[in-house]
Amino acid sequence: MLAGMGGALIAAKSPSSGLIKPPRLRPGDTVGLIEPAGFTDDAFDLDLVKETIAAMGLKPKPAAHLTERYGYFAGKDADRAADVNAMFADREVRAVFAVRGGWGCARILPHLDFATIRANPKLLVGFSDITALHLAFAARAGFATIHGPNAASSWPQFSWDAFRAIAFDGATPTLTNPPGKEDRLVPLGGRIRTFRGGRASGRLLGGNLAVLAALVGTPWLPDFSGAILFLEDVDEAPYRIDRMLTQLSLAGVLGKLAGVVFGQCTGCGPTGPSYGGFTLSEVLQQHLAPLGVAAFQGAAIGHVANQFSLPLGVRAEIDADAGSIRLLEAAVS
Repeated sequence: MLAGMGGALIAAKSPSSGLIKPPRLRPGDTVGLIEPAGFTDDAFDLDLVKETIAAMGLKPKPAAHLTERYGYFAGKDADRAADVNAMFADREVRAVFAVRGGWGCARILPHLDFATIRANPKLLVGFSDITALHLAFAARAGFATIHGPNAASSWPQFSWDAFRAIAFDGATPTLTNPPGKEDRLVPLGGRIRTFRGGRASGRLLGGNLAVLAALVGTPWLPDFSGAILFLEDVDEAPYRIDRMLTQLSLAGVLGKLAGVVFGQCTGCGPTGPSYGGFTLSEVLQQHLAPLGVAAFQGAAIGHVANQFSLPLGVRAEIDADAGSIRLLEAAVS
């Protein structure tokens, strides 16, 4: 057990995986708001973020540099990192939400105080460029984080229910796509594509493919041996997905995996009517099927309104035929 003073954080260590479990969220908890990458320049948008957090029953606490801007970043690298460090050092703050993604999280990694972060396990919540923080925390901090909607996301009921079950209730749900609701004989929404069937278990690791690929060869990438890798991306042509997966293969990452889930790749289709290359699914088939592990495409992960919350570091089992992800342990204490 890791305990603080008075009403401070209490985290538990899983006897099976060795993963530290941050404390679950409870109504009335104070949560920090950070922008470790891109900036938000509209005060109305930030008001909406604060109201969203309040609607969760939580109290938002903006970081000191939340409203700053430096080029396309929300402040200079040292300042954005200082906000992360301050939120994890703050005994009042029970979890940390990224307002948005963009680009810039990788630039602050050398400035993070991992001694302080490790000593104060709290849920870090966000996706897209926040993948750099999730992976660095998996490599250096040893506690679970949540790949889920950013604070500025739309938070439809599906996303909120998925997050609440994991972060508030400490549940271990089986995650499956909601069925499509189109008025057609065979709905298109919620479909999956299986590249290799079967089941596989391991600890969940992953996030945005472009961000993950950019961390290859750095000290901020965790060990993927026996992991279930989940991926998503946005606005990438199939050849770029091909290039990034090739990089992961050549770096030895793909060959270590127990299973793969490729979520949504929004805006990743052909670039024109005369496009004659591979489709995204064909690229994934080429890279994932030869791995010999359970692998499927289409999970509700990524730049979509309705998305799962996936806790990094937590053990899970996937069923590539059913397109499901079942958590085998809670992410919180």
